[in-house]
Amino acid sequence: MSQNLSPQLPPTGEIQNLPSLAFENWFEYTIRAQPHHTDYSGVVWHGSYLIWMEEARVECLRSIGIEFADLVALGCDLPVVELSIRYHRQIQLGMAAIVKTRMVDISGVRINWDYQIQSPDFQELYVSAQVTLVAIDREKGKIMRQLPPVMAEALARLAAMGEK
Repeated sequence: MSQNLSPQLPPTGEIQNLPSLAFENWFEYTIRAQPHHTDYSGVVWHGSYLIWMEEARVECLRSIGIEFADLVALGCDLPVVELSIRYHRQIQLGMAAIVKTRMVDISGVRINWDYQIQSPDFQELYVSAQVTLVAIDREKGKIMRQLPPVMAEALARLAAMGEK
């Protein structure tokens, strides 16, 4: 009798019911699957979801007063250093969806985010993901020792909003 030792992912329904993380407030960003987001069969290409998550994160930061162009001007960049994504259901050409994002926590210069891409009525989960960003000094090409003060203050406000 052989045992299957490979790790098994929990069923999609179980992932939807995982306990909520630290911050409850989600930023919501509406998208619609356009022809350039899809493959030849009209199904959204897997990389399009990453683009939508980036757009949602940038808009979330803008909503708390952090313009990405200002970060670049300060000599700071926030590249993705870790990404975990789970595709639950496909989105097809013409369908609308809501990209929900929230900052989970900040550990030094590491910023962790959660994502869910859902149907507009929130009844279908298409994608769930986690992303970790790190603040980089663009000039030196090295990880910063601390976040720029303007960014640290804005993210602290976002964290405070999320804990309510």
